[in-house]
Amino acid sequence: MGFKDEMLCSNTHEYIVKQGEEYVIGLTDYAVDQLGDIVFLELPEEGSEFKKGETFANIESVKAASEIYMPIGGTITAVNNELVDTPEKLNEDCYENGWLIKIKSDSFDIDKSDLLTYENYKKELE
Repeated sequence: MGFKDEMLCSNTHEYIVKQGEEYVIGLTDYAVDQLGDIVFLELPEEGSEFKKGETFANIESVKAASEIYMPIGGTITAVNNELVDTPEKLNEDCYENGWLIKIKSDSFDIDKSDLLTYENYKKELE
């Protein structure tokens, strides 16, 4: 099973994948393509807590500035600081190495109700 087969996507273009006890969150390839060349990324601190739908990060490209929203509620356990220093790497790989944050969540089962499989997410974009 590939990365895209395991992930769920939000209608605001974030993805989430369960890895062990944590959930990995990032931006979908569609979002990254729409943004174009990414020049700035601001991520939260480890230990920060967010509810589903809250803004947890800001991103800027040569085309636009955007907020990034939590697809589920949780506590940040890891931040991909390499992307903060070199945000353009997100354009090359938004999945395996381009994740934004990792979280622990007790509310996944409740919060996941409006998330889509990658396949269904792509169909919604058509």
